[in-house]
Amino acid sequence: MKILAKSDTGMVRSSNQDAYAAGEFRDGVAWAVVCDGMGGNAGGNIASSTAVRSISQRITTAYRDNMSPASIRNLLITAITNSNIEIYDMAESTPKLRGMGTTVVAVIVGKNTVYIAHAGDSRAYLISQHAIRQVTRDHSVVQKMVESGEITEEQALNHPNRNLITRALGVSENIQVDYGEEDLHGGEVVFICTDGLTNFVTDEEIQNLVMESTDSDCANSLVDLANAHGGGDNITVVVIAE
Repeated sequence: MKILAKSDTGMVRSSNQDAYAAGEFRDGVAWAVVCDGMGGNAGGNIASSTAVRSISQRITTAYRDNMSPASIRNLLITAITNSNIEIYDMAESTPKLRGMGTTVVAVIVGKNTVYIAHAGDSRAYLISQHAIRQVTRDHSVVQKMVESGEITEEQALNHPNRNLITRALGVSENIQVDYGEEDLHGGEVVFICTDGLTNFVTDEEIQNLVMESTDSDCANSLVDLANAHGGGDNITVVVIAE
């Protein structure tokens, strides 16, 4: 597996509240976690970095060669659930951290399958020469509005509430984690990112850059493009390819 990653403050924010980690196991299985913090500079940074540390530690210590799909599902959901409790307890015990939280998208990528768990509006995609497909559903106010028919997908791109999310780690004692499994076909790339990318770069642009430069560092190219389009938020991308 080849893993390319980049995180950037962007052109507007004073600090980077995104965080990520990624790696590969001895059996060639890769993993990655991306988080986008909220709750002020201190709170957002702490929430996202805590989540990435906690989830990464759980994945790297609990993963075993040839784990069953059911065991991988349990691993990812348990890792995120435990992280939620840790962040929530920190916020409850420290007044200046009240209200902090973070999105999360975590993946384990085998040869033929990608296992995905997430909460919030950070996304996972599958990308090939022929298509780009979002395989997570945003937990956001505008996504609900799109699904109810109040607005179109085009209107959602510039809606004033597009940054309001309906799920995040750390804001309550319990977190509902969405989980899915997707078959991987030859040449498909697993791509995860924060909304600092998708709010400024189109799906078509993501697909084109990833497909043009998986042999080099397309992560840098994507961050550069988001910044060229305004860079109004922190930007984090992770690309996992064979």
